[in-house]
Amino acid sequence: MEQIFSKLKFITDGEGFIDITNELNLFIKDNDFDSGILNLTSLHTSCSLTINENADPNVLKDLKKYMQSIVPYDCYSSLSKSSERIHYEHYQEGADDMPAHIKTSLTNTNLSLSFQKSGIILGTWQAVYLWEHRFNRKERNISVHIIGKKKLKNL
Repeated sequence: MEQIFSKLKFITDGEGFIDITNELNLFIKDNDFDSGILNLTSLHTSCSLTINENADPNVLKDLKKYMQSIVPYDCYSSLSKSSERIHYEHYQEGADDMPAHIKTSLTNTNLSLSFQKSGIILGTWQAVYLWEHRFNRKERNISVHIIGKKKLKNL
């Protein structure tokens, strides 16, 4: 068994999803791993990692709209009978900043995935996504830790 630590960089175009499955599989292959575990950690507090459907783009659109409905921008309504509007106290980096932190807390910042034959084990309609919660273009770094068996070298 061997292991490596590294980072992968992704540039987002603002709020939404980036399918990173191919980049992850390429990383596994480029580092000559055959089978093992891939641990991913987002090094940011305003984006997430998730596994979801890759066949119908409406799934991702609906996820985004749902998350926006439960974590609104600017302020939210109290769940008490008064339904008081409560404004976020953390807003220094923009109206999307505090909602992005909440969305990240409600989702995942790390994933552990098994792989075999140099490919992540996923269901037929699944992909791994980086989910950007901020409005603007961002550079995102994902820590990658692989523990596994290397490919046998042909002599």
